[in-house]
Amino acid sequence: MQRREIRYTGRVQGVGFRATARAVARRYDVTGWVRNEPDGSVRMHVQGEPAEIDRCLGELAEVMSRYIDHAASHEAAVVEGDAVFEIRH
Repeated sequence: MQRREIRYTGRVQGVGFRATARAVARRYDVTGWVRNEPDGSVRMHVQGEPAEIDRCLGELAEVMSRYIDHAASHEAAVVEGDAVFEIRH
């Protein structure tokens, strides 16, 4: 089990990024959340098996590639009891 935090920059707000991230994540065995940040970036936490996370993030990067300039990822602490992937406000 692993958890990753990803910060996306580019034109990632106002383009359906969060809804797309949630739709993509729900196709995989992952949990976590996505939210807009005040600086115009989008932050996402994804938890699951590493291969599942990779597939999820790969699909999201492919679908939203025209909006993403950069994605910075690092490991985060696993959250026990995480059950869904949601949009946070």
